[in-house]
Amino acid sequence: MIRLIRFLRVSHFLFSSFILIVARTNAADAEIHDQVEHGYAKNGDVTIHYASLGQGPLMIMIHGFPDYWYTWRKQMSGLSPHYRTVAMDQRGYNRSSKPKGVAAYDINHLVKDVKKVIESLDEKNAIIVGHDWGGFVAWHFAMQHPDLTKYLIILNLPHPRGLTRELANNPKQQENSAYARGFQQEGAHLTLTAKGLANWVADPSAKERYIAAFERSDFEAMLNYYKCNYPREPYRESTTPVIKVQCPVLIFHGLDDWALLPPGLNDTWEWLEKDLTLVTIPNVGHFVQQDASQRITQTIKSWLNLQENLQEWSAKLSL
Repeated sequence: MIRLIRFLRVSHFLFSSFILIVARTNAADAEIHDQVEHGYAKNGDVTIHYASLGQGPLMIMIHGFPDYWYTWRKQMSGLSPHYRTVAMDQRGYNRSSKPKGVAAYDINHLVKDVKKVIESLDEKNAIIVGHDWGGFVAWHFAMQHPDLTKYLIILNLPHPRGLTRELANNPKQQENSAYARGFQQEGAHLTLTAKGLANWVADPSAKERYIAAFERSDFEAMLNYYKCNYPREPYRESTTPVIKVQCPVLIFHGLDDWALLPPGLNDTWEWLEKDLTLVTIPNVGHFVQQDASQRITQTIKSWLNLQENLQEWSAKLSL
């Protein structure tokens, strides 16, 4: 009987502790939503909304599909004591403009959106962080604007050349990209709903915010990213001249991502001028910034500290 009572007490303590941790986590997420400052940048007729938290070196965070700025809440919470974290709503999403037409979502326009956010914040450069389509934009931003890119951090999006190579040569990647070919079809957006797009969000309170954000978004605009920028059949490897990324790069990849397979990461170093740190995470899928949030945040913090130390040591050695 005494053992049973002790077991029940321990079980109650563990359960209570778990509930307390979940409650604190949800409260922290809600606090981030209420603490951020909202701002807007103009790119011609397009307005880009962003949420900002913290002070220090600028960190621009770019979401993918289907998502919005709130996907970075865990990273903003952990990094804002040291960095000025600025999470964008990409065009077509939530509180940013939703221009009509496929051409409005060309990668050059998306890159310029990021540039205009940096300019609106009166900064000379930024740490660029991107996931999924945000990663695609981040890769191109770093290639087009090396002077504005201090460091590049990519989550679950192989280098564009790696993706095109896999689509050209890897039958499994071709098979798993069927969803993208479907999104490229006329009228595909008519099958989407806000609730359906938010199905991947596990946290109930966050899911409600996601549904509301997607109701403010434009489904056709979301799919214009695929229509304008995703490779089409017949798939071929890129033959354009290589423009190497000039800054250090940190890549995270959840290995259970079924849409973007790990072989796409092979040879990434061929397209970089400086060092690459690759962190692969088993048993985690596409939305690695949420499913492994603490590991992502702590690794980003440690990696950036290491990069700054390396620069300091290099400067001292050159004296």
